[in-house]
Amino acid sequence: MNNSKNANLNKLFSFLLKKECVIAIYLLLAIVAGYKQYHHHTYNNYLIFKYVYWHTVDLQNLYNNYPEYLDSNHYGPLFSVLIAPFALLPDGLGAVLWNVANVLILLWGIYSLPISLNKRTIIAWICAHEALTALFSFQFNIALTGIILLSFSYLLKKKEIQSAFFIAFGTLVKLYGIVGLAFFFFSKNKLKFIVGCFIAFAVLFALPMAISSPAFVIQSYSDWYYSLAHKNDLNASLTSFQDISLMGIVRRTTGNINIPNTPFLLVGVILFGLPYLRIRQYKYLGFRLMLLASTLIFTVIFSSGSESPTYIIAFAGVAIWFMVQQNPKKGWIIALFVFAFVLTSLSPTDIFPRPVKEFIRLYSLKALPCVIIWLTIIYQMMKEDFESYLIADNE
Repeated sequence: MNNSKNANLNKLFSFLLKKECVIAIYLLLAIVAGYKQYHHHTYNNYLIFKYVYWHTVDLQNLYNNYPEYLDSNHYGPLFSVLIAPFALLPDGLGAVLWNVANVLILLWGIYSLPISLNKRTIIAWICAHEALTALFSFQFNIALTGIILLSFSYLLKKKEIQSAFFIAFGTLVKLYGIVGLAFFFFSKNKLKFIVGCFIAFAVLFALPMAISSPAFVIQSYSDWYYSLAHKNDLNASLTSFQDISLMGIVRRTTGNINIPNTPFLLVGVILFGLPYLRIRQYKYLGFRLMLLASTLIFTVIFSSGSESPTYIIAFAGVAIWFMVQQNPKKGWIIALFVFAFVLTSLSPTDIFPRPVKEFIRLYSLKALPCVIIWLTIIYQMMKEDFESYLIADNE
């Protein structure tokens, strides 16, 4: 009887570890989330995205508030080109396909990683719930996570031009994409990478001019800067749904919204940069993957613009950190991962009573496990010898 149960369990696990199964589940999540939100008329984010295209074509300010939607756009002018194919469709179809496109880019990024297929699949499963959270908001952060992963993977594969393209694309749509430059020292051909970045940034900077005008695009980049600066000031509010960050934890637990970001960022950048001193470790895949995990988490926990759906970026970092561990069965590693999965990923769900969810939100506690894991990554990168890390790089 036990043998039969074990055989069935093994079949189930084998099925769940199939790449095709993961892709099917992600596509299902994208379609269901998109349809549900459209059907309930809760797709304001998609309307913001859609009108970035139409306002670009009509040469209207991309960052004003418009009656077609609530809130305002905070993406760069290049976003108008990305959203164009979807904006031209009926809203329901466009919204669903937008979600589908986002998860496909995320999966492309995950499956591009130079580790075993099973580990890539487990990373995808770990990220699935955070991806669903972001899908309900039609978040570009899903695709942005994939774009950062692709910039890393292509660089390691000595495809500097492709890596440069994804860094430039991610940056000019949403500034978080600039973190792909953190992988610069892993490049075998740094000159090619630098030239590729300059060309990619120049071409993609000018691309929206094809559907508008040079003067409009240049002005829009200036407007984007002021829009982000204004948004940053609003994020520090104690009742904001954003600022789910290290700074947000401190601001909200102390009740002092005037605590500035700069001291945290300075300390964060110093800690982030310390592992670069271990030059001899650069060649080891384990060290490189740890830096990727650190980069993904750092991007979110040190941003006052982070909100719950942003954590698909950070949680991809948590998943990669967990899969890189030499001995993931160590009690403290499992405990830290479970802590992150419960508090970071599951806290917005009905598993938690409403008062508990509100407490977690008010004090930005969704960020706490990611902060602890990020500090753990820095410690491990400074202390451990990654030559001993046995990480399969099967394609």
